[in-house]
Amino acid sequence: MLSKFTRLKRNKKFGYAPRYFDDKGKGNPFKIEPKFDQYRSTLNAPRGLKGKFGNAMADMRRQGDNNLKIRMAIILAILVLIVLFIIDFDLSIFFPN
Repeated sequence: MLSKFTRLKRNKKFGYAPRYFDDKGKGNPFKIEPKFDQYRSTLNAPRGLKGKFGNAMADMRRQGDNNLKIRMAIILAILVLIVLFIIDFDLSIFFPN
């Protein structure tokens, strides 16, 4: 009779099976993985000085989009001119009389 009161309760087991989970599909539906991890060069980068240097050199060799670079330069120049106009900067100091 004493063992009935001193015995600990067992935890209830809960077996969760999702309703729309396809076992034959790809991967685990509960694993959260960012969308662009497969395109990142810094993810799981090799350790050590040699690995970091090789990774940096590979990033330097990768060519970017030239149109993007030109567009960025134009936008940056326009923003600089707008800021200079707002603070009433005098451009005549750069041009001798």
